[in-house]
Amino acid sequence: MDSIVVGQRHRRDPGDLTPLVDSLKRVGLLQPITITPDGHLICGFRRLEAAKALQWRTVRVWVRSGLSDELTRLLAERDENTTHKPLSPLEAARLYEELRTLVDEDADRRKKATQFGAKSDKTAGQPGHAESAGPQSGGQGEARRRAAEMVTGKASYARLEQILAMERIAADPSLSPAVRDLAETELDAIRNGAPVDPGYQRVKAAQRVAASSTPADDSDVGDLVEKALKKAKADKARRIKENRAKRESAAANTKRSTRSFTLKWTELAGWSQKYDPEQIAREIKTEDWALFLRVLEETKAFADAVDLARGSPGAPDSRPATQSRAESSC
Repeated sequence: MDSIVVGQRHRRDPGDLTPLVDSLKRVGLLQPITITPDGHLICGFRRLEAAKALQWRTVRVWVRSGLSDELTRLLAERDENTTHKPLSPLEAARLYEELRTLVDEDADRRKKATQFGAKSDKTAGQPGHAESAGPQSGGQGEARRRAAEMVTGKASYARLEQILAMERIAADPSLSPAVRDLAETELDAIRNGAPVDPGYQRVKAAQRVAASSTPADDSDVGDLVEKALKKAKADKARRIKENRAKRESAAANTKRSTRSFTLKWTELAGWSQKYDPEQIAREIKTEDWALFLRVLEETKAFADAVDLARGSPGAPDSRPATQSRAESSC
């Protein structure tokens, strides 16, 4: 047991070990712990902690070769944790940070390796496991996306980056104590299940307030932050409204395709047979009937414009087929 090197792991809280300890007492260790040849723990952190709680001196292990590479070891820890007790948001963010750096370094190393004399290697750039993956393009954004997928299974990395930003703010001695304390408070809330984005927005607002003004004391920061958040929310709502209006205006002015036109009138074919004129006359409102007549006038004007265009030189023949065949036979 003493020879297993746990090291700095992203999971620091093993959670409630009571059921696992009881299981080890009852049936022993059914699934061995996995380590590298040099004794570093890969899989089985909670099993190891439960064995320590039972004061075991030895434990059965699997020794896996080929996992000493730092990136692959992190991926193994990722697999072990994500298939058992889920990582907390903060644990996931730290694992993501290391993977992001290693993925970026790995891509840069492979890119340099293929610049000179590597074109003859037929395996270069071919897909494979983490140790043999080809170089990736896209720079830091690509590294973030890939690292986020490795940790969460999703390409979105915004929440993980927000957690890391709050941790940096909390640890920055050059910032106001009030800002740092707020960052710590929001991180504690996230540990207890609070959503990430609202806390991040509060911390960033406090940072902006502290940078742009000098409150009389730290107690003023909270009020200024709330005002900044209200203003930010109002600005965001205004931008959303403006963007929606722009999209609606653009959609209104965008001409639809001929296929769309054909489908619409195919749907309307025979529509008049589905309604009773006497019932419509009795029940329809004046403004609704006026709308129908207006659309009817628009339709007639559009039909006249199309007929005129179809009769112009180079346009498809709009005459009935029977007339065209009669003329061609003369």
